[in-house]
Amino acid sequence: MNEYANTSSPVTGVRKAVVPVAGLGTRFLPATKAIPKELLPVVDRPAIQYVVEEAARAGLDDLLLITGRGKDAIEDHFDAAPYLEERLAADGKDALLAEVQHATEVAEVHAVRQGNPKGLGHAVLRAREHVGDEPFAVLLGDDLIDADEPLLERMLEVQRTRSATVVALLEVPEDRAHLYGVAAVEPTEEADVVTITGLVEKPPAGTAPSNLAVIGRYVLRPEIFDVLEQTEPGRGGEIQLTDALQTLASDASIAGPVLGVVYTGRRFDTGDKLEYLKTVVTLASERDDLGPAFNAWLAERAQQ
Repeated sequence: MNEYANTSSPVTGVRKAVVPVAGLGTRFLPATKAIPKELLPVVDRPAIQYVVEEAARAGLDDLLLITGRGKDAIEDHFDAAPYLEERLAADGKDALLAEVQHATEVAEVHAVRQGNPKGLGHAVLRAREHVGDEPFAVLLGDDLIDADEPLLERMLEVQRTRSATVVALLEVPEDRAHLYGVAAVEPTEEADVVTITGLVEKPPAGTAPSNLAVIGRYVLRPEIFDVLEQTEPGRGGEIQLTDALQTLASDASIAGPVLGVVYTGRRFDTGDKLEYLKTVVTLASERDDLGPAFNAWLAERAQQ
């Protein structure tokens, strides 16, 4: 039986997750000229698989990929591969066979094309028909969350108990705030939950309203679709999800409050080359099968 199988989130009834994967991956060219950046390996699994597994652990086993031209290989990764599986079985490579089949079984994966890439908000809007009139999660593929940290589960719990839009926030150094969407916040009675009163996408240096940056996890109410339909292109000429969330934060009568869950665990950024390399090294060094030999080599390498 699929260890991730579930009919709905154990704490909310949210069933669906949306993962936008239509980006061009220009920061990793030329490696991503023919290979989607989401399939770049993090040790021996593509980055996108970590994200899908995170959703499945939280009970979200209905997952929609928002894809684009040249991204068919992502869908193929989560599809069955009968010939490969038959060869692995015939060769007695049972452990590898189980890994290959796991990618197929972890979730029910669907896909829809974004078409003209007009920003993250536009990508989320493309999920409207699949999601329907129910809350849903959005997970960005560049952000990997420590598998031992129940961030998404906590966000789903807050969404259920408060019927709110929920955004993951992370404290960042002041000199890096301009790289993120940043939230203006007010405290609540829960230490890890804040009310978001405003959002600024990549504020100029020194103007950020706080040091709490939006990271790539959201639990959204379906009203977001109507708001996105009315959202004009913003920064970069794109429809920004941040701008739609700002509209919700400024008027709770639309869809209730916008809340932030302040995350204090480990997050890995696979969208930046240096951070990607750090992610691979960190996760490899913690593996039971690779860690001892790899860490010994790293120690030796550090002394050279």
